[in-house]
Amino acid sequence: MVFFDDALGLALTIAALAYLVFAMLRPERF
Repeated sequence: MVFFDDALGLALTIAALAYLVFAMLRPERF
């Protein structure tokens, strides 16, 4: 699922994962 295409792709993947984790940890803010 996770592909390391380039620096931009890697940054977007990390950002997306971090956002999902934050959303799960803080459902009241989501």
